[in-house]
Amino acid sequence: QVQLVESGGGLVQAGGSLRLSCATSGRTISTYAMGWFRQAPGKERELLASITRSGGNTYYTDSVKGRFTISRDNAKNTVYLQMSNLKPEDMAVYYCAASRQNIFHRYDVDYWGQGIQVTVSS
Repeated sequence: QVQLVESGGGLVQAGGSLRLSCATSGRTISTYAMGWFRQAPGKERELLASITRSGGNTYYTDSVKGRFTISRDNAKNTVYLQMSNLKPEDMAVYYCAASRQNIFHRYDVDYWGQGIQVTVSS
């Protein structure tokens, strides 16, 4: 069992930056591949980025490539999502996720955080 707690969300102007953090407790984070998802009202939860257990490989969905960066610090049991050049369409609830397998879809996820709101003003 692992618990995931997101932080760092909030209100930002378009073009600005935010860094989300996901602190984990329970089993060590190095056991899991990690990912960040988001869900806007009326839309499905979508994968934004994922990272393998060692951090050696990452995946990004096209809409965030070049703007978002996922990273992990296994010693701190924390995963990050650095977001830059934010757009109004990035506004959503952002979720941290953990899985025993690499994450390419929400069905790959074993554990979810509670979510955190990101609001982008135009």
